[in-house]
Amino acid sequence: MITGMSETRVVWDAESVRALRERLGLTQRQLADELGVRQQTISEWETGIYQPRGASARLLRLVAEASGTYE
Repeated sequence: MITGMSETRVVWDAESVRALRERLGLTQRQLADELGVRQQTISEWETGIYQPRGASARLLRLVAEASGTYE
């Protein structure tokens, strides 16, 4: 159980998705596999075509928190 999680919603823009992926040392394909999405989806997030929302945004936040890149 994760304690102390803020209910503040994080807006994942293109720059923040790319920065997280790069801090984790992952390729777009590897991050896509971790999140259960297509590599094309990661590319679309990173180019600003779409923004992660719903479950994908929550998963990104959990990955960021677990890696210590977001608190």
